[in-house]
Order: sequence, then structure tokens, then C-alpha cells
Amino acid sequence: MREYLVSASLAAILCFLLTPLVRDLAMKSGAFLEIRSRDLHTTITPRWGGLAMWGSMSLTFLIVDHLRLVGAAFGRETSGIFLAGTFIMLLGALDDRFDLDSLTKFAGQALAAGILLLHGVQILWLPINGILTLPSNIGQVLTVIFVMLVINAVNFVDGLDGLAAGIVAVCALAFFLFSYVLAVDNGFSRAGAPSLITAVVVGICVGFLPHNFYPAKIFMGDSGAMLLGLLLSASAITLTGQIDINAISDQSSRSTLVPLLLPFTVLAIPLLDLGMAIVRRLRAGRSPFSADREHLHHRLLQMGNSQRQVTVIMYLWTAMFAFPTVAAAFAPLWEALLMGLAIGLISLYVIFKSRLNRKVGVVEVFSADNF
Repeated sequence: MREYLVSASLAAILCFLLTPLVRDLAMKSGAFLEIRSRDLHTTITPRWGGLAMWGSMSLTFLIVDHLRLVGAAFGRETSGIFLAGTFIMLLGALDDRFDLDSLTKFAGQALAAGILLLHGVQILWLPINGILTLPSNIGQVLTVIFVMLVINAVNFVDGLDGLAAGIVAVCALAFFLFSYVLAVDNGFSRAGAPSLITAVVVGICVGFLPHNFYPAKIFMGDSGAMLLGLLLSASAITLTGQIDINAISDQSSRSTLVPLLLPFTVLAIPLLDLGMAIVRRLRAGRSPFSADREHLHHRLLQMGNSQRQVTVIMYLWTAMFAFPTVAAAFAPLWEALLMGLAIGLISLYVIFKSRLNRKVGVVEVFSADNF
């Protein structure tokens, strides 16, 4: 655990230091958009935050490769994830600068998934009627679909300062906890690519947030959103290939389900927002990729919450799905449900606190006359 903490801390420090340099580079290179009617920010803000994320990830990998435990996690799969991440980051950087069309981006995302396949990162089984081992071609198709789905889910939720970075940090932390505890409980090697990748993702998101939280000084752009989406999806797929399904099935059927269930629960909010946006736009006769101001975060803003409050609320909603799912694999189900309920109640408190303050005022609520 200590070496993973070192890896996450190093990634955070490097990302925090690199981001201002990338911000200056983005402004000089024209990697920004003029303010549009659907935008919430009021000043021109550079993108290319993904370059800082990728740079900090690369430097972190170079350094921690020499650590005793974490260094053993580097192999064919980790190399494939790094190469695919590099490709998708460059594609996103071009989109941030030149605004590529959707077809080009989809083709690039599929190609990035292909790089993962070439390095052995592939869905091998599904928890259907026990364990269903997939034919190679079916597993490859599902891998490409899954990677593209997660990439676009993260990209869709990137509509508010600090929102995507915080949500991905929560998701990655849940992934890390599951993969690490699973290895400890079942005697697997703790030096796994999923644990290393997710620890670094947590680090780069934490390091980026001080520059990206409202009011943002830089956006992650597609270069960052697609990079983070690919890293999350690849970590989940790699995790399924590294565990002994038969050994886990004998001990806990819930642990068998979690590796493929976890990506959908930790990304429940982005995936829900993505699905609602597609249905909403198709029903209105518009392209599913046309932009609007009807995402979940827009609706929360319309309820009177500030941008910071909306961001925290969606962090809590993500945690409400993510951490109980992890807990359910190792603890009684009622404890996991209780955890989710507690986080949900906290989010409701944040939602209605500002409305209450506006109606009666904080001073009046706590005045002696009310007791």
C-alpha cells in the first residue's frame, strides 16, 4: 500500500506543477474556444489539461518503475494501456485545438481500443449463468464497445468546473480499493496493473483539481476526458483478466460479479447522463451529439445550487454508487446499503441547505428565538 500511496502522491504533485505550464502553452497555441451560448464560464479558458495529466502519468511511471512492488506491475498490459492512452490523448489534443468531427473521434477511440487488444487487454468472460468464457472475437467486440462507452461517458459529464476530474477520482479510488483488497483477501499479487493505473489516476485528478475547480483556470478538454475514460475502462478490463475466477467463485459469488459490475456502478451518474442526453436529443429530432444545457448538472443549477455545490453533489452521488458496490464484495450487503443510504442523505442535505438558507437565512435559523 505504501508504494501505491507514493505513486498517487507523486502523480498529484507532478500534475499540479505541470498544469500551469500547459495552460500557458494552450493559450499560446490557441487551444481554447470562444464563449458559446451553452457554456457556463464567462472568460476564455484554455483546454489541453489532458497534456498535463499525461505528462504527470508518464513521469510517474518512469520513477515508480524502480520501486520493488509497484515496479513488478509493469508488463505487456501496462505498456498497452500507456500507448493507447498516449494515442487517445493526442487525438483529444487535436480536437481541443481544431474541433474534430464526431466520426473522426469515434474512429480514433476504436483504434485506441484496438491498441489495448494488441497488448492483451480484453474482456475474457462474463458473469452469466456462473462464468461464461467468451470466444475471442466476441470478447474483442465487447472490449471496443466498453472502452468507447466509458470514454464518452466521462466526456459527456465534463460540463462543469472540476466535475469530471472529481468524479473520475472517486471512480478510480473505488477501483483501486476493490483491486487491492481483492488481492489481499485472495492471496493474489498486489503488484497489478489495475491497482497501479487507478492509483495514478487518483493522483493526477487530485493534482489537476486545484486548477480546474470553480472558477477553473484550465479545462481538461477532450485530451483529458478521453484519457481518463480510457484509463478507467482499461483498468476494469485488466482486472477481470488478472483474477482467478474459479478461486473467487468458490469463496464469494459477489466478488465474481463486481469486476464487470463496478465500472457501471462507479460511472452510474455519467452513464445515466449520457443515456438521458441521447434519448432527449433523439426525441427532439436532433443529433444525439448536439450540445444542450439540459444535463444533470444544469438541472441542479436551475434548482438554485451554486456551481461548487452542484460539483460536490455529483461527487457524492458517484460515491453513493461506487463505494457500496466495493463494500458489498467483502462485507454484509446490509452494511453496503447503509453506506449508500448515508452518502445519499448527505447529498440531499447539500441540495436543500442552500435553498433553506435563502428562505430563512442562516442567522435566523440559529437564533435564540427559535429555541
